[in-house]
Amino acid sequence: MKARTMVVTLALCFVGVAVCLAEDANMGTWKLNEAKSKLAPGAPKNSTVVYEAAGDNVKITVEGTDSEGKPLHNEWTGKFDGKDYPVTGDPNSDARAYTKVDDHTLEFTVKKGDKVTTTGRVVVSADGKSRTVTTSGTDASGKKVSSTAVYDKQ
Repeated sequence: MKARTMVVTLALCFVGVAVCLAEDANMGTWKLNEAKSKLAPGAPKNSTVVYEAAGDNVKITVEGTDSEGKPLHNEWTGKFDGKDYPVTGDPNSDARAYTKVDDHTLEFTVKKGDKVTTTGRVVVSADGKSRTVTTSGTDASGKKVSSTAVYDKQ
């Protein structure tokens, strides 16, 4: 009886660990699919976006090109809890806040100083192979812009 109880307890522990470590649908490397995207003219192009665990936080690393075609790189580390966390490497933003809506959807806000410059939504497809990022906001000159970027999981 003791052996049976130990086996059942051990099996439940493995199931518990597997559930706790189940990967978030956003995690991984995402590459921009330009053919399926509708980017605002002159907007930065985020070619590759990587979501990875950083302790109990998430680190998002963005590689791409700015409106002049120069390379860009920025990083954000935080939680999907709706609070502002600092951004490094992006001259157009100081902080981002992500909120988890459900297992496949995030909403985010980008700020420069205390001003919200961009809001958006990230939706990962049901099969987890693509994600769509819709954004709206204002550019440096105050003009309203919106974009839809589609990414493929790598």
